[in-house]
Amino acid sequence: MKISPVIVGLPIADRRKSFDFYAAGLGLLPVGEIAEDGLSEPLQFQLNDGLRLMLIPTEGFGWVVGNRAVAQSGHSECVISITAGSESGVDELVKKAVQAGGEIVSEPGQKPWGYVGAFADLDGHVWQVTADWLP
Repeated sequence: MKISPVIVGLPIADRRKSFDFYAAGLGLLPVGEIAEDGLSEPLQFQLNDGLRLMLIPTEGFGWVVGNRAVAQSGHSECVISITAGSESGVDELVKKAVQAGGEIVSEPGQKPWGYVGAFADLDGHVWQVTADWLP
């Protein structure tokens, strides 16, 4: 069975601010039909051919996950790991995230497992950026 695309859903506090962070700040490509607020609905970004990011307003996220509690901002239930292809790519993406309002979680640098940096988006979701795919 082939499962594609995979869609990662994250709760967000503000559609416009999150859209600006991911589209203008990180340069991700939004996909989908445009809603009355001028943003795609559902608010999704294409990460690659088989992976999308879907941003869901926190008040609607409980509906998606069966009314389970949503993690509070600053509490991460997962880390999204992406590759940037090079050390300078890691540095650049983490810098873009900070310029767009994100927060550095781990300064880019050499770790035992490779060159890595991490940032939190506007809602506290942690993104790890690696130079190459982790072994």
